Amino acid sequence: MYLLGYDIGSSSVKCSLVDAQNGSCVATAFAPKSEAPIKAVNPGWAEQNPEDWWSYLKAATADVLSQCKVDTADIKAIGISYQMHGLVCVDKDKKVLRPAIIWCDSRAVGIGEDAFQELGRSQCLTHLLNTPGNFTASKLAWVKRNEPKIFDKIDKIMLPGDYIAMRLTGEIATTISGLSEGMFWDFQTGEVAGFLLDYYGIPRSFIPKIVPTFAEQGKLTAAAAKDLGLTAGTPVTYRAGDQPNNALSLNVFEPGEIASTAGTSGVVYGVNGEISYDPKSRVNTFAHVNHKTGFNRLGILLCINGTGILNAWMKRNIVPEGIGYAEMNDLAAQAPIGAAGVSVLPFGNGAERVLENKERGCSFNGVNFNIHNRSHLLRAAQEGIVFSFKYGIEIMEDMGMPVNKIHAGNANMFLSPLFRDTLAGVTGATIELYDTDGSIGAAKGAGMGAHIYNDHNEAFASLQKIRVIEPKASDMPAYDEAYQRWKSYIQQ
Repeated sequence: MYLLGYDIGSSSVKCSLVDAQNGSCVATAFAPKSEAPIKAVNPGWAEQNPEDWWSYLKAATADVLSQCKVDTADIKAIGISYQMHGLVCVDKDKKVLRPAIIWCDSRAVGIGEDAFQELGRSQCLTHLLNTPGNFTASKLAWVKRNEPKIFDKIDKIMLPGDYIAMRLTGEIATTISGLSEGMFWDFQTGEVAGFLLDYYGIPRSFIPKIVPTFAEQGKLTAAAAKDLGLTAGTPVTYRAGDQPNNALSLNVFEPGEIASTAGTSGVVYGVNGEISYDPKSRVNTFAHVNHKTGFNRLGILLCINGTGILNAWMKRNIVPEGIGYAEMNDLAAQAPIGAAGVSVLPFGNGAERVLENKERGCSFNGVNFNIHNRSHLLRAAQEGIVFSFKYGIEIMEDMGMPVNKIHAGNANMFLSPLFRDTLAGVTGATIELYDTDGSIGAAKGAGMGAHIYNDHNEAFASLQKIRVIEPKASDMPAYDEAYQRWKSYIQQ
């Protein structure tokens, strides 16, 4: 008996096949093999073609099935993880009307700020737990104002995972967790946020039907099954945004538990049992995967847009060709803690929530041509990413959420010893690394939704801890000095 999980990212689509009995990953693959393109027609814009996600999903599925030769009738459930905050618009024939406006697109910042001011701080924060900001609802309002002919053709709007579920099952649906990430959910009334829809002039009919996060949400159609080489009728039983799903993948379900990831963007995600928010909305509060009416499980999310994308930029532009990430990490480690005074602000991937939706851009500070070399720049870039995490963690701690232990997958930036040591050293937190990823988590989430597992502890009983990084007390003063210098540039 097997479970299939998809992770629909902005750089690739990953597919994993998991043995439901022992929790092991039987096969995994991703597509495309080079980073998926993001189209930026104007500065601050970011779009992708949803049809490309489906093409990548087909390629990754074919790759997985070629690796293990399982009987696809033995695949009992499908789960979906997806890049959050995107906007997909379809007409009454379920045809995509325009490219998806994805998570790092900042065109709607001003629209969200106007809504926050006009609707009022108290109304937005107590009901949405965030400002309308640059989230999906504001992106849809941008379409209404700037592309009225397209807006008039819209039948339903979806998040990226909802679109993939539609392609799999033929049914259009969403979840409370998904609606909350798009600013479509009112936590006070426990229903769709009608006051924000009315303000933006968005018809309620645009919102799909709501299904539970863990439940049968539709079955694989004959056409989709033929496309993918799977068995028709296989149920889709789980969907969640990538960050709630990352927390699920690390078995983070209860208040006080923390998960982190550092791919293209970087995230620290903690679970809170009480409804709360940051008064400046620099970190975000969404419904976690196990949130229910009367059972508050809210994800407090710190997101830094410029994380792995900065590291990749450094690799393309700073190091010689042919040097891989491991060698680049070794080169960075040649510089001392604090990079001998170089500080990098990693904010070159759109407006940052942690900076109150300002678009600061990436900058290198304190460079001395007579002292610094490539290793200092590389170390300062990784430290700058970590320091942006620390900056947001301080906000989370002000909200009453201590960060003493961080769970993370052994992937992306967490593969760098320098990154891990810096994060432990500047936060004082213990970091635990696990052998998992979003697509494996989505598969196990599907097992929960299909009632193959009784609860999350059974689903993740096989989760393997592979490394623990403790902060070194002797290094902490140097990290703090470097962080305080870095923070001084933010405050200028």
